[in-house]
Amino acid sequence: MAALVLLSLAGFGAQLINGSLGMGYGVTSTSLLLAVGTTPALASATVNFSQVGSQLASGYAHWRFGNVDWWIVRRIALPGAAGAFVGALFLAWLSTELARPLMAVILMLLGVYILIRFALWGGARRPDTKGPPIRSGALVPIGLVGGFLNSTGGGGWGPVGTTALLATGRIAPRMVIGSISAAELAVVTAGSAGFLIGLGLGGINLPWVGAMLAGGVVAAPVAAWLAKHIPGRLLGSLAGGLIVVTNARSLMDGTLLSIGGPAQVVAYVVIVLTWAGAVAHAARPTFMIRKRGRSLSRGPAS
Repeated sequence: MAALVLLSLAGFGAQLINGSLGMGYGVTSTSLLLAVGTTPALASATVNFSQVGSQLASGYAHWRFGNVDWWIVRRIALPGAAGAFVGALFLAWLSTELARPLMAVILMLLGVYILIRFALWGGARRPDTKGPPIRSGALVPIGLVGGFLNSTGGGGWGPVGTTALLATGRIAPRMVIGSISAAELAVVTAGSAGFLIGLGLGGINLPWVGAMLAGGVVAAPVAAWLAKHIPGRLLGSLAGGLIVVTNARSLMDGTLLSIGGPAQVVAYVVIVLTWAGAVAHAARPTFMIRKRGRSLSRGPAS
């Protein structure tokens, strides 16, 4: 019973991060499942199944808050679903450990770029534009790669899709997050179908799925509200830092940089402090505007 409560809390926290920042559910929840000894295939399958319900709730909530660009969803969801289905079948027989370091480098560089862009330059140049914000053909490879990694790596749809769309600088962060969240329903549904074929229903821990699903459904509307009301510059800075922190471990676990012990702790401290400083810098204009607005509302002192 205690394990199910813990999984429910994990599902709530993971969906809160995923729905408000556009990524993080798979990385957060898969890490927990692997920590308790679950195999990579079973961990990823559990995450995918639990996300079917939570992403349905998340997509609906984002739509209600006006965070979804259906032009993007229609063009990225189908290739994402195809990649997820193939990736699920692939993981049922083979691990993708060799591909993770390369993707970690790519995502780390993009995360640094996004963090600098939104913290220093203010982010999107044309938020909430009505025309096509990105070439339709570019969404197909983004969807295929993101969907494939989402199934094989226990997470990847958000980091790839959200990162790529934010990096264009042409789409408001809340619209990126809402559209990626809405499209993810198709991705996790297709991934779950692939795992059913590859592992069979007997290979899925249904109580774990139910516990994580319950937590995720509760968190979905809260996350959508946060994405609607957090300023785009601040939201982009939070997302960029999350990408960097998420992929830092993959770069320092011995596969590329071989950083461990105290040096790894120092590296994490530097990354987190830099992220915190960038977020504070991004948030400063918002707080200044609100402070000025409160001063004006009070009027001149008599």
